[in-house]
Amino acid sequence: MKIALVKTAFTVIFIREKVSTLFQQAVVDMATLIQENGIKELSKGTHGVVTNHGISTHSVASHMVPDHEYCETGEPQEPQPPCANSGQDAPVETTAEDEEETPEIDIMINNVVCSFSVKCHLNLRQIALNGVNVEFRRENGMVTMKLRRPYTTASIWSSGRITCTGATSEDQAKIAARRYARALQKLGFQVRFQNFRVVNVLGTCRMPFGIRIIAFSKRYKEADYEPELHPGVTYKLYNPKATLKIFSTGGVTITARSVSDVQSAVERIFPLVYEFRKPRTAADEELLRQKKAARPPPAPAPLTTDLCLVTLSDDETVEADADADAWE
Repeated sequence: MKIALVKTAFTVIFIREKVSTLFQQAVVDMATLIQENGIKELSKGTHGVVTNHGISTHSVASHMVPDHEYCETGEPQEPQPPCANSGQDAPVETTAEDEEETPEIDIMINNVVCSFSVKCHLNLRQIALNGVNVEFRRENGMVTMKLRRPYTTASIWSSGRITCTGATSEDQAKIAARRYARALQKLGFQVRFQNFRVVNVLGTCRMPFGIRIIAFSKRYKEADYEPELHPGVTYKLYNPKATLKIFSTGGVTITARSVSDVQSAVERIFPLVYEFRKPRTAADEELLRQKKAARPPPAPAPLTTDLCLVTLSDDETVEADADADAWE
């Protein structure tokens, strides 16, 4: 009897130790599965075993990829779709500083040269003696005359041909030319204003970046760079016909036949020099911040007068009709 009781006690102790060992093993397996798969509900067919069958993690579907794959930041990985249990995706806000600002290029017209004819012989000595704001240049065989408004200078030859310089627009150049013709008419000449045309336009602009002119001149055969003769690159355009002087600071000088050709030349040269732009320095970044700070705030949106449909109750409809009758 005692021997049977001792055997029963040893059996109970052995079973207890076996159960404890199995329980500890189950806890370890469960912790391993949670670490590999996150806090996810295991499918009923796995029985606590997760197999991968040799498939890499990046080729598995998104619902099969462990959660910790999305949280690792040690090595750059391919973008993965967000986890199913991560909640709503927060919208990504892009600020104006992150977006590259559209460059604004101001073209300044510095000089418009025009020519016209008065169709009569001019006595330069008589103009020099009786004219106002004139200068007789005997060595050149011409007389120069100046105006205050618009501030221009005319070169007058005895043949009746006149060249006017100093205007800042084509309309201003024509006004100055007619005033010179009127001044000559007051001096007693039979003047007829004919053959007016704009000969040359000089414009300048500044790119919002520096330019690597050496690399630019090597890239394009139309560019001519002689640093011993001129610090800028001479670039010739044939459509529109224009000549440009490009400097390393970003300044560009354009010579063309009209104001529209100057604008077209700047539009043509901008994508070419943009490829050879210099990186921004700290001073350029500070200047850009100052421009943004000095920029005026946006104007308020205009009030809209769009009509909207409003549903009224019976009492409100009666009151509205009464108010309409009162206005009538």
